[in-house]
Amino acid sequence: MSLPACPKCQCEYVYEDQQLLICPECSHEWNPNNINDEAAILVKDANGTVLSDGDKVTVAKDLKIKGSSQVIKIGTKAVVRRVLDKKDHELDCKVEGIGEMMVTAKFVKKANSQVG
Repeated sequence: MSLPACPKCQCEYVYEDQQLLICPECSHEWNPNNINDEAAILVKDANGTVLSDGDKVTVAKDLKIKGSSQVIKIGTKAVVRRVLDKKDHELDCKVEGIGEMMVTAKFVKKANSQVG
């Protein structure tokens, strides 16, 4: 039986202790039978849509990259790898043409998943 990854840090080395699952990296404890985890992170995009891991987003405005002269142009696509519980730069994304970086949720919009 394979245990699920930690919902907080995505660590694979989770172990069981009676009815709880415990992450050895971030010390997060949770009951796998409790579907409504109180520690769920709600992060919203520029339109107020809740974002989650794996969502596809587009950049809503031109963004300067800190410490670089490079700019992420409006409309650039990205995939949210993880949603983090931070004050700023809540999204760990893979940005098309740029690579891995942290992005603030209010500067992206969830992409349409409809094929038309």
